Amino acid sequence: MAQELFLLMNRFSAALSALLLICPVAFAQGAVPTSAAVPSAASTNSAQVGTFQEIENKWSEAENKHDQFGLDLVLSPLLVNVAENGDITTHNQQVVQALNNSDKLYYLSQKVVAVRMLGDIAVVNGTYLLRHHVNQKLVTDRGVFTHVFERQHGNWKCINAQRTRVAELAPGKKAQVDEKDSSADNSPFHIPFFNRGDKK
Repeated sequence: MAQELFLLMNRFSAALSALLLICPVAFAQGAVPTSAAVPSAASTNSAQVGTFQEIENKWSEAENKHDQFGLDLVLSPLLVNVAENGDITTHNQQVVQALNNSDKLYYLSQKVVAVRMLGDIAVVNGTYLLRHHVNQKLVTDRGVFTHVFERQHGNWKCINAQRTRVAELAPGKKAQVDEKDSSADNSPFHIPFFNRGDKK
């Protein structure tokens, strides 16, 4: 009886030791690498910027041409848009605004400065220029935007957008442009960490 009990204890000890050796290995194999869990920093990678610049161009062109189909290609049905003046609109409201816009001189241009990739989510920062009429007066607004895109069925669609106006130019006045930088007219202000020197 004592011998059987001794053998049983030995088997239990051996099984427990084996279990303790296997668990750390299994845990290590299933663990997610730390680098994969940490979101990437904002990037000025030319490929990513180029991809989203094309999308922003399609968005601007669709607004300028009052094109519903073009807007549907880039705006998610879940879109929440926050305008410069604080107005919040949905996808459908944005489409209706574009279709009903009778301003013949309306012009939107958007320039991507940096992109942050977070799996199927992309956060795009950039600058914009918007020319439109306010109280029968033609004005040009310049500002910064943040657009959040989600990959849906292989396509990137904007689910959240916010613009912040930085400057408004009256007719006849021009922004001060550095002759050494022909692209300065699209970026008349400095965005910290995203200037051209950071692209390296």
